[in-house]
Amino acid sequence: MAFTLPDLPYAMDALAPHMSKETLEFHYGKHHKTYVDKLNGLAEGTPYAGMKLEEVITTSREKKDGKIFNNAAQIWNHTFFWNGLTPKGGTPSSSLETKLSGSFGSVDDFKKQFTDTAVNTFGSGWAWLVNDGGTLKLTSTSNAETPLGSGQTPLLTCDVWEHAYYIDYRNARPKFLEAFWNLVNWEQIEKNLG
Repeated sequence: MAFTLPDLPYAMDALAPHMSKETLEFHYGKHHKTYVDKLNGLAEGTPYAGMKLEEVITTSREKKDGKIFNNAAQIWNHTFFWNGLTPKGGTPSSSLETKLSGSFGSVDDFKKQFTDTAVNTFGSGWAWLVNDGGTLKLTSTSNAETPLGSGQTPLLTCDVWEHAYYIDYRNARPKFLEAFWNLVNWEQIEKNLG
C-alpha cells in the first residue's frame, strides 16, 4: 500500500489572488508531493508500509525515526492545511463564534492572537488552533512537528515555512497572514471540533 498525494479540495488557481496558482504548483505539486515520494521510498519493505499515515507518525515519533517522521508528518500537516482553506472565505457560524469568543475574547482577538503566533514562530513551522481537553488554545510547532499524539485535536493550521508564501509575499510573513484570513474554511474548523 503506497502513500498517495491527496487531491486538493479546489482547483490550483481557486485561492487566487490570496494564494497564487504558482504557489500551489510549487507548494502542493512539488513540496507536498516530495514528502509523499520520500516516505514511500523510506517505508518500502518496512512495517511502516502497511500502516495508516497517523500510525506512521506515532510509531516513528516513538522510535525516534526522524526521516520517516518528518516526511509522514509533513504529508499530514499539509493535507490538513489545504483542507483548512477554501476559495469561498466567509465567517464563523454563531456557534463557532461563541466558542472562539469564550477562549480568546472575540473572533477578531482570535485572529490577532493566531496571527501573532504564526508570525512569531521562529524559523520554519506551523501555527495551530487546537482543542485541548475542551479548551481552545493556540500553539506553534517547529519543522514537521504536529499536535497529533499530544492529546490535542488540531482544528486549524497555517504553514509558515517560507515555501508557503515566498512566491506571493517574498519574506513578508505578516502579509501572508493577512491574506490567509480570506481563505480560512470556518466550516472545516467546526467539523474538526466534532
